[in-house]
Amino acid sequence: MKTVFEEKNISKAIMRVGLPAMLGQLTTLIYNIADTFFVSLTKEPAMIAAVTLCTPILLIIMSIASIFGMGGNSVIARLLGEDKNKEVRNTLNFCLYAMTSAGIIILLVGVFFMKPIAKISGADAENMAYTYDYLKYIFFGAPFIILSNGLVHLFRSIGFIKESTVGLALGNSINIVFDFIFIVLLDWGTSGAALATSFGFFCSTIYYFVCMIRAKKKGNELVSLSIKHFAPHKKMVCSVVSIGIPGALITVLLSVSNIVLNNFIGIYGSNAVASYGIAYKVDMVPIMLSVGLSQGVAPLVGYYYGAGKKDRMSQVMKTSTIYEVFLGVIFLVVFWLFGKRLAGVFLHDESLIHQAGYFISILGLSAPMLGIINMVTSYFQALGSAVKSLFITIMRNIILFIPAVVLLNSLWRLNGVIAAQPVVETVLAIICILMYAKDIKCSL
Repeated sequence: MKTVFEEKNISKAIMRVGLPAMLGQLTTLIYNIADTFFVSLTKEPAMIAAVTLCTPILLIIMSIASIFGMGGNSVIARLLGEDKNKEVRNTLNFCLYAMTSAGIIILLVGVFFMKPIAKISGADAENMAYTYDYLKYIFFGAPFIILSNGLVHLFRSIGFIKESTVGLALGNSINIVFDFIFIVLLDWGTSGAALATSFGFFCSTIYYFVCMIRAKKKGNELVSLSIKHFAPHKKMVCSVVSIGIPGALITVLLSVSNIVLNNFIGIYGSNAVASYGIAYKVDMVPIMLSVGLSQGVAPLVGYYYGAGKKDRMSQVMKTSTIYEVFLGVIFLVVFWLFGKRLAGVFLHDESLIHQAGYFISILGLSAPMLGIINMVTSYFQALGSAVKSLFITIMRNIILFIPAVVLLNSLWRLNGVIAAQPVVETVLAIICILMYAKDIKCSL
């Protein structure tokens, strides 16, 4: 289990933990794009707009998983570095039961407040029915969405790297297959897209539980589903939640900023929302790959920190960040050269293709900055520096992004709204570099 964490070659260690995480995120991205692609076959901009408007709500549900998934990941990785296996098992067990309870609560909230949530998301008379249909099945699948997304992080923390990736790939593959069945063959539209998403997460959750049962039977002392090992105490809960909440707020505040963004874009009509929705889906490729690498190496950073190997921790950060920035530059070039062609895969109207292609090229400017921001955020989460991690999140989504959208909209209207992302990411990347340089100087 500790083979990965004790790999002598830093680049090889990063690849062993980072590539599976990136692959997992890539499969998630593929299902997201598949959702949009199959819905786009209806040639109904209002449906595409509805999926775009519901994406922040889905991300908020996923963020609940981050409280216990990312929080537990950080705590468990450091405990493993300190050889505290009993505490690892109890922490993992607590996170599992906490995510199950949270999923049931979210389901109930969604059922009783679905229409107000649809309105808050930015839905109007043109796309309200489609938005409501999508949200209905997303909320019904909430317990499995939370469990599946949380267990991915927890599995990585205990060395189940292959299993975490297989679970993601399995759920997302099933989602894509049922997207085709529900949307294309049965013509269920946005309802079919949401139902396929929830069913995919249900299947991946079942797979993760099978893996845990199998590991327990083989004598793995880190894994337990028994209620007897549900022994949370104040220190454990505080440790998990204090790291998990900033991790969750990254997604929550991103969703809030996207809701604000969608409302501003909505001023210019459903076609503008549809064009941005396609551009955002394409832009999710570098975003998800960057997130995958940063989250994949987070347990490695936490392990070295817990084991007192700070030189190796610093090497992991430096090498990973170089990989991230290089990856971002590649996507920047691709988006500028092929943005319109990428938009043409999803859209059929020439004016929408032109608009979405332009949006893609603008959003691509932030790709190199994402790697810096994600790595520094994961670094502080791995070390348990909740306040610093939260500061980065608040800076991006509240202090910088929302004012930037308002200001740039007043100056350049729709083009200004789209330009807010690369402007904000550039400023935040500089702030993150300064924060990391100061922290690493004090710790080494």
